Amino acid sequence: MTMRDNALPEGFESLAPFVEFWAVDCAAGRADCRQRSDEEGRQAFYAAASPLVATALDYLDSQQLSALDDSEQRLMKLVLSFAHLAMAVELHREEEPKHARDRHFLRITRAPADEPAACATAKEEPHAT
Repeated sequence: MTMRDNALPEGFESLAPFVEFWAVDCAAGRADCRQRSDEEGRQAFYAAASPLVATALDYLDSQQLSALDDSEQRLMKLVLSFAHLAMAVELHREEEPKHARDRHFLRITRAPADEPAACATAKEEPHAT
């Protein structure tokens, strides 16, 4: 992934190191990222993103969803991943590995924010164990 592939709107550049892993196309992919992440990675993304999420949501709310450019789409994907991650960091904490063991019973196949093509691909890919 090139630096341009990690580009985010102005003010959100500090999240660029997390784009490659966390900016995925659909809910199943975000759940898989949470499953595959380790505590250090979750904490790093959470610490970097949590102070910016409200600003990011305000920024994205001011844009027309159908007109988001590539950098804005990456920001949207990071914010959606943050929602998955926040449960692990804020609620499950040290119990996250225990919850992760049973997560395969709750398979996400699609969510309202998903793009149809991305979901079709995610359905075919098994979760990492």
